[in-house]
Amino acid sequence: MPNDSITITFPDGSTSDYERGATGYDVAASIAEGLAREALAAEVNGEVRDLHRPLEDDATVNFLKWDDREGKSTFWHSSAHLMAEAIQAIYPEAEFGIGPPIEQGFYYDVDFQGRTVTPDDLAEIEDKMQELAKRDVPYERRAVTKDEALAYYSEEDDNPYKRELIEELDEEITFYEQGDFTDLCRGPHIPSTGPIKYAKLLNTAGAYWRGDENRNQLTRIYGITFPKKKLLDAFIERREMAKKRDHRRLGRELKLFTFDDKVGAGLPMWLPKGTRLRETLSDFLQQEQMKRGYEPVVTPHVGRLELYETSGHYPYYQESQFPPMIEDEETGEGYLLKPMNCPHHVQIYANERHSYRDLPVRLAEFGTVYRSEQSGELGGLTRVRGFTQDDAHVFCTPEQVKDEFKDVIDLALKVLGALDFDEFTAQISVRDSGDTSKYTGDAERWDRAEQAIREAADEMDLDAEEEPGEAAFYGPKLDFMVKDALGRDWQLGTVQLDYNLPERFDLEYVGADDDRHRPVMIHRAPFGSLERFIGVLIEHCGGEFPVWLAPEQVRILPVGADFLGYAEDVAPRLREADLRAKVDDSDDTVGYKIREAETQKIPFMLVVGEREEDAGTVAVRRHGEGEQSVVPVADFIEQVQSEIGAKLERS
Repeated sequence: MPNDSITITFPDGSTSDYERGATGYDVAASIAEGLAREALAAEVNGEVRDLHRPLEDDATVNFLKWDDREGKSTFWHSSAHLMAEAIQAIYPEAEFGIGPPIEQGFYYDVDFQGRTVTPDDLAEIEDKMQELAKRDVPYERRAVTKDEALAYYSEEDDNPYKRELIEELDEEITFYEQGDFTDLCRGPHIPSTGPIKYAKLLNTAGAYWRGDENRNQLTRIYGITFPKKKLLDAFIERREMAKKRDHRRLGRELKLFTFDDKVGAGLPMWLPKGTRLRETLSDFLQQEQMKRGYEPVVTPHVGRLELYETSGHYPYYQESQFPPMIEDEETGEGYLLKPMNCPHHVQIYANERHSYRDLPVRLAEFGTVYRSEQSGELGGLTRVRGFTQDDAHVFCTPEQVKDEFKDVIDLALKVLGALDFDEFTAQISVRDSGDTSKYTGDAERWDRAEQAIREAADEMDLDAEEEPGEAAFYGPKLDFMVKDALGRDWQLGTVQLDYNLPERFDLEYVGADDDRHRPVMIHRAPFGSLERFIGVLIEHCGGEFPVWLAPEQVRILPVGADFLGYAEDVAPRLREADLRAKVDDSDDTVGYKIREAETQKIPFMLVVGEREEDAGTVAVRRHGEGEQSVVPVADFIEQVQSEIGAKLERS
């Protein structure tokens, strides 16, 4: 083959030769004009690149469109630059920090030199973005030297934020330009501004430069853009639904949890109904764990610094931890609020000697841990300073890894099914094959572990995607990526292999050969943290929990004071059948009582009056349904128990 030709391999395995220096756009156009119009970027040997960058060597190429995750990310990255150009046009004195794409849209951190950005300002910026996008000017990449970059941000655009970023760069430095705007950026970007048809700027927030509260506070502007109006309309509709389902709002209205300044930011307090919700979730998982051979343990909320120094959690993750409680200033000895449960579980395993016959050892705990999150990063239950993890650690032989992963996958599927999370994928994070030096443990063990996870996922019919280079340095892992009712993706549940802690703590078991061997450690948490999981769950179901989980499953509504006695006779029968029931003994009308129960999203309302008392029946009204059916109390109990049993059995 001539030296001026390269071979391009496509996702289906087919190949084609092109002139060296052909761009991704050229390749797309040679396949179909429609593909060239729709392509936003090209994935070249796994790296997302501008569509107009030349291809100099043989490569595997995949074209990214709007429906691809990385296609959207590139679109939104370019939109952040377009917003910055609009801001620059309106506020020439503004200085720019960073402007990345995020899961839903983008943001840019901007120093407006003391100006407060109002909703009217956002509307003006939005209109300017639409105007600038219509020019359909290209995003052009330009490589510069470090001196050239520093000179630009000193002489042409005096920007201390960009200079600071440049000073820290050792790799190739690139600028991107579109229209009258130039930005320090690695890329990639879409070919031009034209596809950005519809823009919506969402809100602003304060953001300390580089996340350091001792430095300047910038204005972070969040936005999102789309190539079609129907996509924007659907987003706005979902956003309005999300506001109605906001777990912070529903948490207050349903009386699940509260926060108090005297207690401290990021430290939720669970009210009686929220506590019942938590405990029902915990009991559900604990029962499943007991069936699978897990042993419950309880560990303290603090530990000696030495424990976390051995594990590596201190001082390496010191910034996310509360300050240690030092006992001896000379030696530095003291205690630390528990940031993780795993070092404690390691010490429980090490408490006695183990034979290969004892393995696997499965230790489980709902353990509370603490993180010193910055106040600006706190958000309801999804980002807190004290949270409870459904933590379990499995200590096993290398040969047992696959079966343990299969069991954990099965447990995770049961949890997701019981809570109506029907859309999810699994993500398998493996090593970066190009740089294995940053991983602990020998290559052969990693190969076996990664293959065991692949086989476990395959044998459990799990829709799994591999993410090279995403593994932690101490082992590969599997995460469940769940899509909620609002179309958002959440990482709920993780299984992590760990070769590091057994090594650091010198854990052993005696093998069949009478030699000492190092166990493999598996971290496992189907919920992750109870707080975050419940926050996501509230928004997923809009506070309408499955019957088995609802904090109050039944409310009994006497139509008048004369029938309160019958209502109070029915309630204990329900409670004896393990149904969570309450009598509304207020003087309100039955219509008001029904409305109140509906507002509280209680699954069943039992209206009782003279006819029901005489016949020993209840008039059953289901949440969200107007019709009532009159049945004997025993039949109602059987109906609800059957529904709950069938739901949990199906999961």
